[in-house]
Amino acid sequence: MASSVAPSTISGCTIALDAMGADKAPKPEIEGALQAARQFGVRVLLVGREEIIRAELSRHSCGDLPIGVIHASEQITMHDKAAQAVRAKRDSSMRVGLRLVREGRAAGFVTAGNTGAAMATAKMVLGALPRVDRPALAAVFPNAVGSASIMLDVGANVDCKPENLEQFAVMGEIYFRSIFGTKRPRVGLLSIGEEESKGNELTRASFQLLKQLPLNFVGNVEGRDLYGGQVDVIVADGFVGNVALKISEGVVNLVRFTLKESLKTTITRQVGYLLSRSAFADFKKRLDYSESGGAPLLGLKGVCIVSHGSSNANAIKNAIRVASEVASGNINRHIEAGLAAIPKRNNATKAPRAPEPAVAHAIE
Repeated sequence: MASSVAPSTISGCTIALDAMGADKAPKPEIEGALQAARQFGVRVLLVGREEIIRAELSRHSCGDLPIGVIHASEQITMHDKAAQAVRAKRDSSMRVGLRLVREGRAAGFVTAGNTGAAMATAKMVLGALPRVDRPALAAVFPNAVGSASIMLDVGANVDCKPENLEQFAVMGEIYFRSIFGTKRPRVGLLSIGEEESKGNELTRASFQLLKQLPLNFVGNVEGRDLYGGQVDVIVADGFVGNVALKISEGVVNLVRFTLKESLKTTITRQVGYLLSRSAFADFKKRLDYSESGGAPLLGLKGVCIVSHGSSNANAIKNAIRVASEVASGNINRHIEAGLAAIPKRNNATKAPRAPEPAVAHAIE
């Protein structure tokens, strides 16, 4: 998707980038950082093992681009257990990069590394905003009406309480408003049916909380509604949200493969493809996850963007852009104000009990 903030707004912003996070690090990180510096005028601090970073940088023509290197002797891998790695690897590229944000030396941090470790490290180093129990990942994806929707949480919290989903709804609504300029985004709760009584215990209890919020809550939405464009913000626990996101990515890959194979079958189709190449290029770009860059971890006292482990240079470039947009838009300050407006609940009023369904919850 195209940037929603003018380049002049984010120009000069400093972003710390975990250069050791992606599956093929540091190649995509360095190429993405150089692209971001050229296109957006962003200063990027590459964090990781200095000798490896500089060896890869030497392969490129950097000129006078605003690229810096910050040494970190350790790396958290995808195979590391998050909680253990956060405690043991005190000089990891994640931890060092997030410290740069905490110290005010960078406006935001980007990593394509271990998601669980990124969340645990960010919460420890930056801390959560007041009234935020658990930060949430918000993913942006295209919809059928030519705009975009966001879904959160998409993987930071696999086990949630209704109060967590309530906070996700507020944070997602504020994020959508800030990035896309929509005054009253439509907020929906991902469930197995539109009726209030549908869903599991978590979604039914969360429904009762969300309908009391001063948001444009439209009720439950189903999986088939994710790309329809009838809702702007979709709220889910991290387990369901991540499954929905990964299934969507799989379907996109299937469509691409099937379309490509189909176009090879006859000369007529190949000629048709050549005549409509620009339309196919636009189709590919709209469905390419690398265009959205990464998912912001909302609810922190600082900006942290988490990207795919398989991110390419384009994804890293756009993740840096997203970090700059979130920092420039003062979104954390808006989230803090939005959550402060929600009345605090004591134990007696916490999480209203969901109404019992008249029949068993069969998936339709």
